[in-house]
Amino acid sequence: MKKHMTQTLVRIGLVLGILIVLNFISIRLFGRLDLTSQGVYTLSDASKKLVGALDDRVTVKAFFTEDLPSPYNNNRRAVLDILNDYKAYSKGNLQYEFINPQGEKGEQDAQQQGIAPVQVQVVNEDKLEVKRGYLGLVMMYEDRKEVLPVVQNLSSLEYDISSSLKRLTSKMKKKVGYTTGHGETEMSAMRQAYQAEMQQYDLMPVDLSKGEPVPPDISALLIIAPQNRFQDSAQYQMDQYLMRGGKIAFLLNRVSANLQMRMGQPLDLGLDDMLQQYGVRLNPDLVRDAQCANISVMQQQGTFTFQSQVPFPYIPIASSFNTNNPIVKDLQGVVFHFASSLDTSGAVARGLKSEVLVRSSKHSGRQTGMFVIDPFQRYTGTDLAEDGIPLAAIVEGSFKSCFVGKQPAAAIVASPETRIIVVGDGDFMKDEMLGNRGNLTFFANIIDYLADDAGLITIRSKNVAAPPLDQISDGTKKLLKYTNLIGPPVLIVAYGLFRWRRRVAFRKAMEAQSI
Repeated sequence: MKKHMTQTLVRIGLVLGILIVLNFISIRLFGRLDLTSQGVYTLSDASKKLVGALDDRVTVKAFFTEDLPSPYNNNRRAVLDILNDYKAYSKGNLQYEFINPQGEKGEQDAQQQGIAPVQVQVVNEDKLEVKRGYLGLVMMYEDRKEVLPVVQNLSSLEYDISSSLKRLTSKMKKKVGYTTGHGETEMSAMRQAYQAEMQQYDLMPVDLSKGEPVPPDISALLIIAPQNRFQDSAQYQMDQYLMRGGKIAFLLNRVSANLQMRMGQPLDLGLDDMLQQYGVRLNPDLVRDAQCANISVMQQQGTFTFQSQVPFPYIPIASSFNTNNPIVKDLQGVVFHFASSLDTSGAVARGLKSEVLVRSSKHSGRQTGMFVIDPFQRYTGTDLAEDGIPLAAIVEGSFKSCFVGKQPAAAIVASPETRIIVVGDGDFMKDEMLGNRGNLTFFANIIDYLADDAGLITIRSKNVAAPPLDQISDGTKKLLKYTNLIGPPVLIVAYGLFRWRRRVAFRKAMEAQSI
């Protein structure tokens, strides 16, 4: 008995010793098993590289009110986990502390740092009460600081922290230009995208209508949905900017379509020859897709008028992306609005490399000629028989000037290695089109890629929305429906019969043995 007790105590001691050693090792060694497809719960390589390159101490103060109800208490846990990740890869240059703002002085300290209180509903003794809480971060580096007033969207937490760290440790922002003077989209129509990019870059208007050169300190140039033709002088300045090694995003509407007027007409922007010289042709057509968004339309039945939702093929939801390109490889869906198709076959003949970034679904088609838009029209299989129509592309290499032998004569006839991006829709980043988070991510990724800041792309693209459902036939839908309805009861009955038959066989076997 005494020997048995001794063995038990030895085993308990060994288990406790192993647990202590494991805890001691875990404090000094960091690791995580993340089974999600995009590594949502693992720091991206860009974040690891960013925090690992810190040359001085970054202090993070997390102002979080304790004892908050769900789901706010989960925010604190998520912030603690991710800050542990950053600390582990920072080589000791990132430290953090959690502060519970209590009392008047505690709240005053939080507000002075830029952390505003939020109203939280709490159920206390069967009563619904409103409680003030704090859920913010302050990051300090040298004499600068960045503030995240409210940590609310956990899906974008890594991007919010990494982009804040990048702004905090960068000496100056890069400049990104957007053209004006040709009816381009106003920044007021894309306020969300503008405000998001202003945090990372200095966005500068570039008026090409005056024929003046693009400033040399512009890292990338955006041409967003112009409505008027570019004169030769404006085209020349764009061309020479590219020849100097600049990078350009052509986000264009080739057809001006109006749903209210139910018609569209091609736009002559004067850029066709330029784009073809750069290896891309933007076709004067409209892409329609069975995988599309719904629109609200008014219908009349007898004396009654009512509003209904109908699928509209001219607002395709693109989900076929080039998985080898960081701009789009982690996106799940982008909604386009009256998009035109691209042709990149001319790039090879000019010694350029092209990649299609986004394609339509397997059931798509094009409308050419007369653009009559009827939201009630239903399209047959032959109308949607094309698979993977190109909607966005990137072309890279050494470009030849399209002003060789023309007036004004090209000052620079060939560019160093550079790139352009062409999208057959200039409206996808507008506020009215941002119901799908992928649109804003796609636009931001384009800017990052052109401005040589591709690291943030891998972080931001984790924050995408749920992928759109695959298109399946009506027969498959019915099969799945009745399988879900009938399958579980049939399985339960079959399992019951199996158990019953086993009991009967067992009972007969026992009776036979007793005889």
